[in-house]
Amino acid sequence: MLTINVAVLLAVIVFFRLRRRTQARSRNEERTTAVIVLALGVLLAPTPVGRGILDVLGQLASGVTQASR
Repeated sequence: MLTINVAVLLAVIVFFRLRRRTQARSRNEERTTAVIVLALGVLLAPTPVGRGILDVLGQLASGVTQASR
């Protein structure tokens, strides 16, 4: 039996949707992409990968804040 991780499937969909040129997208397509990315974020957030991404972004933000002082 083949199982598909929903987060991986959404990541693939986001990858292919973002490959298109910005000028070729309608507002409806942009909204759909935003909803898919939001759903992907909700699925990744409670996982170890999501926590790792949050830690890296937090360190990056603190580094930028300290560099601007």
